[in-house]
Amino acid sequence: MADIRKLALDGVLEITPKRFSDARGFFSETYNATDLATQGIDLVFVQDNQSLSSTAGVLRGLHYQLPPYAQAKLVRVVRGAILDVAVDIRRSSASFGKWVSLELSAEKWNQILVPAGFAHGFVTLTDNTEVIYKVTNPYSPAHDRGIRFDDPAIGIAWPSFAGGPVLSDKDRAAPLLADAAVFD
Repeated sequence: MADIRKLALDGVLEITPKRFSDARGFFSETYNATDLATQGIDLVFVQDNQSLSSTAGVLRGLHYQLPPYAQAKLVRVVRGAILDVAVDIRRSSASFGKWVSLELSAEKWNQILVPAGFAHGFVTLTDNTEVIYKVTNPYSPAHDRGIRFDDPAIGIAWPSFAGGPVLSDKDRAAPLLADAAVFD
C-alpha cells in the first residue's frame, strides 16, 4: 500500500507508492484504485497525459478546467524532477488563492494528488523531464482555463532560471486570478 501524506491545503496529498528492488531493478504498483479507495481516495481516472520538457525551467501552468469537466489530477515524474504547484481556486474556500508546492522526482518516486477546484502547474528542475498524470475528466477545450504563474496576489515562490521560465504563448497570456473564471 502507498504512503499518503496530507499537504498544507485540504485535499492535496503526496502519495508515495512502494518500490521493491533487487539485482534486476525494481517493481512498483504506481496506481491501485482499490488500495487508494480503502484510504478514502475514491476517484475514477479517465485519461492519462504525458509531457516531455527538454530543458530545466519549462513552466507549464497554472491550468484547470471548469465544471462539468473539472479535473482531479494524479501527477508523477518518470524522468527528472519538477516543482509541482496547486492553487485553491474555490471562492467559497477558506484557502482561496493559497498555494502549496511539492518537489516530485523519478528518484523520490512520489506523486501529488491535486483535487478538482485547484489550478495546477509545474516547472522542470532538470533537463529531459518526463511527467505522467491521470485526470478524472477528459480534456475539454471549451472548459480549459489558466491563471498567470506569476500573479502577485498568489505569490508562488517559483525557482529562478537564467532568462526566466520557458512558457507557452497560452500560459504567457493567462489572466490574473482576479480576472479568471473560477469555482464558486
